[in-house]
Amino acid sequence: MPFPKRQSPFDIATRTGRSLAAFGQGLLLAFGLAGGVAAQSGPDEVTLNFVNTEIEGVVAVVSEITGKNFVLDPRVKGTLSIVSAKPLPRGVVYDVFLSALRLQGFVAIETGNVVRIVPEADAKLYPSASGGRRVSASGGGDEIRSQAFRLSHQPAEQMLPILRPLIAPNNSITAHPGNNSLVITDYANNMPRLARIIAAMDQPDSSEPVVIPLHHASALDVSATVNRLFAETAAPAAAPGAMPRFTVVADTRSNSLLVRSADPSRVSQLRRFVAMLDSPGNAGGNIHVVYLRNAEAVKLAETLRAIHGADAGANLLQPTGALLGAATPAETDGRPGSGGRPGIIQADPATNSIIITAPDATYNNLRAVLDKLDVRRAQVYVEALIAEVTSDRAAEFGVQWQNLGGLDESGRQVFGGTNFGGTGENIIGISQNPGTAGPGLNLGIINGRVNIPGIGEILNLGVLVRALETDANANILSTPTLLTLDNEEASIVIGQNVPFITGQYATTGSATTPTPFQTIERQDVGLTLQVKPQISEGGTVRLQLYQEVSSINDNSNPAGVITNKRAVASTVLVDDGQIVVIGGLIQDATSQGVRKVPGLGSIPGIGGLFRSKKRGRSKTNLMIFLRITVVRDSAGADAYTGERYDYILGEQQGSRPPPSAIFGDEAPPSLPERGQ
Repeated sequence: MPFPKRQSPFDIATRTGRSLAAFGQGLLLAFGLAGGVAAQSGPDEVTLNFVNTEIEGVVAVVSEITGKNFVLDPRVKGTLSIVSAKPLPRGVVYDVFLSALRLQGFVAIETGNVVRIVPEADAKLYPSASGGRRVSASGGGDEIRSQAFRLSHQPAEQMLPILRPLIAPNNSITAHPGNNSLVITDYANNMPRLARIIAAMDQPDSSEPVVIPLHHASALDVSATVNRLFAETAAPAAAPGAMPRFTVVADTRSNSLLVRSADPSRVSQLRRFVAMLDSPGNAGGNIHVVYLRNAEAVKLAETLRAIHGADAGANLLQPTGALLGAATPAETDGRPGSGGRPGIIQADPATNSIIITAPDATYNNLRAVLDKLDVRRAQVYVEALIAEVTSDRAAEFGVQWQNLGGLDESGRQVFGGTNFGGTGENIIGISQNPGTAGPGLNLGIINGRVNIPGIGEILNLGVLVRALETDANANILSTPTLLTLDNEEASIVIGQNVPFITGQYATTGSATTPTPFQTIERQDVGLTLQVKPQISEGGTVRLQLYQEVSSINDNSNPAGVITNKRAVASTVLVDDGQIVVIGGLIQDATSQGVRKVPGLGSIPGIGGLFRSKKRGRSKTNLMIFLRITVVRDSAGADAYTGERYDYILGEQQGSRPPPSAIFGDEAPPSLPERGQ
């Protein structure tokens, strides 16, 4: 037997003759509720009348009217009031129900055949609330939607404080900085309003740069003029959030102005002013004076002449008079086909400026090149570290004999003995003058005095024993420093200017000759450093250098002064701040000498009484290091200057003598403190 067809409350109400109001009231009574009435006024119309009715009862009636299945969250509690003065279409009942739930802080989330009624704050957790939920044709839009808005101009984070008050407190708005977007969860009928507000706010900033191209005038000249005129009237940014100041920057590559201002009216005013300045001048008669800030006018003028001369096919090396009336208008006319020179470039060393006479197009090209060349050049700080460690050790021991008082059988005086070494070392010299005895231990036996024909009376020194050992060490560190411009040669000399005899003329015999004279050449003896750096684009420095360290070794030589000299000339590549070795010497020399009587000096044991031995060792360690530092701005130069200044100031203060009751407390000369 087939099951009977399920009948709706409206069918039951129509068949039994009861009104839907009575059915609704009975349904509510079945739930134990009261005060809610839904009356059917026609086949497709319903009159709603719920006054403080429990939400469960209203949901049951709406479910019967709409045919939807509802699931209530346990937290959904309270009453609803819905009153309609005239019948409503059945399709509008659900939207009215959603509006009533919204007023109580609840929302309906429809997923498939089930409608979940949950608190408003939890609506964003359900996937069905995102994207594309409808807004009914009757004007309802109380469903929850989640929508992403992609911003094109304004930062998403800055939009949060503006949109947050426009969204229900329980709904959410989130910014995603990664793609500069906003994710908003709110009621469907509020989304169009939020979209319009976002579109109105997401506009390009009015202070974005504006490009104004120039056709005749130079962008550098016009920017200087505009900045002087417009910057004086620009409102200062005194408070946070105030409009930025008026800014104009010249772009020499495109010969245009880059303008930035928060006031569009000022940009329009600037456009009109620039249009008046950007007018063609007299052909070939424009004289421009460009004052240089860093470059040297004479050298830069030669470069510009070479560049422009190659383009124009004419020799522009003209005297200054050609600028001031010596040339006719035909000669200075730069128009094509006029037969004149396209321009004249001349340097004025007195003011370090360049005078250019050329048409506007030629001048603009030259001015763009000139401004790129007239930049602050980097400097190079060179520190040469010269370290020298020497050690000299020597030893001497010898025995000498002599007999000056001997007589043969016929009464003739005879002498004999050994004699080793030079002045101050040999026994004969010391016998004549004991004061000439050399350093070390000297032991002798004197047996009176004797008279030697041709020499005179001397000591009869029978035996002399000499012993000497020397040990000398030296540790020298020189650190000459030098600061110079990139690609400029510089040198520093610290030492003495020593005279060297190069020739002489004297009288000979009885011939009549001029007054005797000598020719002398003076040379620097000391420390010399010559460098010429060249900085590459990557910061590497190519350095040509000559380093010399010289000193006087002996000035008693009759032939002239003997000097020690250590020099190195090289070209090296050094990175900024790197220390490299550019040269050096490691030398270890030993020497040994023996003076002896033949035969007797070779006898083991007693042979030591007939010989004199010398032994020496000399060791030299010399290294020359180099450290290069590139100084690109004044701050870097001030840092190195301050470091050296403080160092020498500390040395001066450390060398101040202590107070003395006899000599007083006189302050030595000293550098002033920095900043004074």
